[in-house]
Amino acid sequence: MKVNLEYLETKLESLDGDELKIKDNINSLFHHCVQALTEEHQIKVVNALQTLCALFRGVHQKNKSASGFDIINMLMGFDKAELRMKDLMESMDSLLCGDGSESLKALCLKLLLCLVTVTDNISQNTILEYVMINSIFEAILQILSDVSSRGQHGYDAVVLLALLVNYRKYESVNPYIVKLSIVDDEPTLDGMGMVVGQALTEYNRQYKGKEEDNQGGFFSTLTSMVGSMFIADAEEKLSVQTNEAILLALYEAVHLNRNFITVLAQSHPEIDIPTTPTTPVPTTPTTPLGTTPPSTDMMNSSELPLDPNLQTSNLLITFLKYSSIVMQDTKDEHRLNSARLCLIILTCIAEDQYADAFLHDDNMNFRVNLHRMPMRHRKKAAEKNVPSRPLVCAVLDLMVEFIVTHMMKDFPMDLYMRCVQVIHKLICYQKKCRIRLHYTWRELWSALINLLKFLLSNETVLLAKHNIFHLALLVVNLFNMFITYGDTFLPTSNSYDELYYEIVRMHQVFDNLYCMVLRVSTNAGQWKEPASKVTHSLVNVRAIVNHFNPKIESYAAVNHISQLSEDQVLEVVRSNYDTLTLKLQDGLDQFERYSEQPKEAAFFKELVRSISLNVRKNVSLNTLSQDVLLKEFSTIS
Repeated sequence: MKVNLEYLETKLESLDGDELKIKDNINSLFHHCVQALTEEHQIKVVNALQTLCALFRGVHQKNKSASGFDIINMLMGFDKAELRMKDLMESMDSLLCGDGSESLKALCLKLLLCLVTVTDNISQNTILEYVMINSIFEAILQILSDVSSRGQHGYDAVVLLALLVNYRKYESVNPYIVKLSIVDDEPTLDGMGMVVGQALTEYNRQYKGKEEDNQGGFFSTLTSMVGSMFIADAEEKLSVQTNEAILLALYEAVHLNRNFITVLAQSHPEIDIPTTPTTPVPTTPTTPLGTTPPSTDMMNSSELPLDPNLQTSNLLITFLKYSSIVMQDTKDEHRLNSARLCLIILTCIAEDQYADAFLHDDNMNFRVNLHRMPMRHRKKAAEKNVPSRPLVCAVLDLMVEFIVTHMMKDFPMDLYMRCVQVIHKLICYQKKCRIRLHYTWRELWSALINLLKFLLSNETVLLAKHNIFHLALLVVNLFNMFITYGDTFLPTSNSYDELYYEIVRMHQVFDNLYCMVLRVSTNAGQWKEPASKVTHSLVNVRAIVNHFNPKIESYAAVNHISQLSEDQVLEVVRSNYDTLTLKLQDGLDQFERYSEQPKEAAFFKELVRSISLNVRKNVSLNTLSQDVLLKEFSTIS
C-alpha cells in the first residue's frame, strides 16, 4: 500500500481527543515500521521509512511546545525508546552499508536528515541522544570513501555529518566530533573533499553562467551607452543563493581534522563542465540555486581525463573562487554569514603550519581567477592575464579585494577584523620562515592606508556602532611588521624602499590618525584606552615621516625641483636610512589563535539553525518520487 504522507502528517498535526489512545496507536505504528525495516520485501521497507518520516514530522508539528521527553514518549513510549531507537539505527546502518538498492540508501539519508532537522534548534532535539549512542558515523564514512555511493549520496551524507557534529557540541561530548577529528583514512578524506569541492564548483559555475548571461545582449549595450549606473541592478540579478551547509561541512573538516588540510592541496584538472543542455535533476521547484547537490556524473568520476591544456585546480582554489563571489555582497544575512564563515575557514588555514607550507610553496604555482566586484572607478580586469603564483598570493588578493570594496556606511567591522588578521597570520609565517614572496605588496599597503582614511572620514558614524581603534591598531601593526621585519621577508631591498615611499607619500593619513587618537586618548571616555594603544603603535611610522619629509623638502630645494619623481624620492630614502632611529616593538609577530568557544558559539548556533530550516524545507518527502520508488521495487519483487 502506498503511504499517503501528506494525509498522515496533516492528520497527526490536527489530532485531538484521547491522548493516551492516540499515543498507544502511534507507538504501535512506530514499532511496526521499525520491524518492517528488516523485511526482505523492499516495498515494505520503503513504506516504513516514509511513514517514520511522517511520524517524526507530524508528532513534532503537533507538539511544538512539548519537551523532548514528551515527544519521545508520544512517538515510541519512553520505556521502549532506547530499544526502538537502537533497532532503528541498526537497520539504517545495515541499509546504508549493504549492497541493496541505491534508492533505499537515498531514502535512509532523507529520513536521517528529516530526523535531525525536525526542531529549529538541533540541540533541543532530544531524540538525537539515541543517534549519538547508536552512531552511524562509520556508515557515513563508507558512503564517502566509495566512488559510486559518493556520487549518489555524498552530498546528503556530508550535510548530515555537518549537522550531527553540531548537536550539543559545547554542552557534552559529541562522539561525531571525536570521531571526525581522528579520521586518517585517505580515500574517506578525499571523498569528503570531492563532495565539498564539487558542490562549490557547481555554485561557481552557476554564478559564472548568470554573469555571462548578464554581459550579453541588450543589458551590456545599454550599460556601455549610459555608463555604470546599472551596476547595482546587475549585481541583484547575479545573486545565486549561498550554500552554508556545504561550507559548514568544510569548516568542521578543516577545524577538527588536521589530516584534512592535505586534501585542500591535492591537485586535479580543473573541472569546467561545458554548459551544454543536460537532463535536469528533478528538484522541488522552490529549491534555490546553489543549494542542490551537484549532478551525480560529476561526483562519480574518481579519475578525471588528463588534458595538457587543462589548468590544474584543487579544493582550496575552488573555495577561494567561491569566497570571492559570496564576499562581494554582504548586504543580506545569508551572504554575510557565508562571508564570515569563509573568513573563519581562511583563519584556520592561515594558522596551520602544513597549510602555510603549501600556500607558500614555490613549486606549486596556480592561476586563480577570483571574481571581482564591478566598481565605477575601475575597469574590469581581464581574467586571462592572471599569472601563475603560489596560492598565498590568491589569498592575499582576496583579502585586498575585500578591503577595497566594502568601505561603506553599513560597515562590516567583524569581517574587516578577520580579514586583516588573516593577512597578519600569513605575514607572521613568512617572517618566521624567511619566505621572500614575490607579491604586489604596494596594492596591500595602498588598500590598508585607504582603509585608515575611511575610518577617519567616518569616525562619528562608525564610533556609534564599533570600536574602530581595534581595527586601526591591527592595520598600523601590519605596517609595523613590514617596517621592523620587512628586510627578512620582502622580496627585494627595493620593496623595502617602496614601503617607506608609500608611508611618506601618504603621511597625511597617518598624521590625521595620530591627531585623532591623541584627541580621543586625552579625553576621559570609553575609547581612551584603545585609542592610546594606537597612539603608541604609530611611533615608528611617525619617526619615518618626520625623518624623511625634511630630507625630501631639502633635496627639492637644493635641486630647484617643485615636484619630485618617485625615483628621486626613493633615492633620498635610500641615502638616509643610516640616520633613522626606530624603536623595537614587542609582540608584533604574536597572535591569538582561533578558538570557536566561546567567541563564535552564538554565530554557529544561529548558522546551524538557518541551515537546519533550509535542509528541512528541501527534504520534503514528496520530492522522494514515491511512484518511481514503488515502481522500482515492484519490478524487483
